[in-house]
Amino acid sequence: MLKWEYALLVRRRQAATTDIGWEVVFIWYGPEGSMVDVTPYGDTALAHLNRAGDQGWELVAMSEDPSLPGNNELHRYHLKRPKPAAPPPRQRIRATGRGGRRTISG
Repeated sequence: MLKWEYALLVRRRQAATTDIGWEVVFIWYGPEGSMVDVTPYGDTALAHLNRAGDQGWELVAMSEDPSLPGNNELHRYHLKRPKPAAPPPRQRIRATGRGGRRTISG
């Protein structure tokens, strides 16, 4: 059965930490729980979505939060990709008896 993993790309317009006024930042929330500022990888949502697509991610939904005050913007891009299959269990080699013979067991 095919399993999926999910990620979230968030685009946020917020007050800049410098005197330039506003800045747009992109945060990547990975399937393992990571949160990474990916702003340096591009300045548009399309650049980030194309980068994610190159890594096998597919855009499945987009949402916007209209409840934020003033000039703030918040966009969420929901992505998914097939979860990598778990590797099969490794076979173990066990020594049996005195002769040093080894058998493979699963």
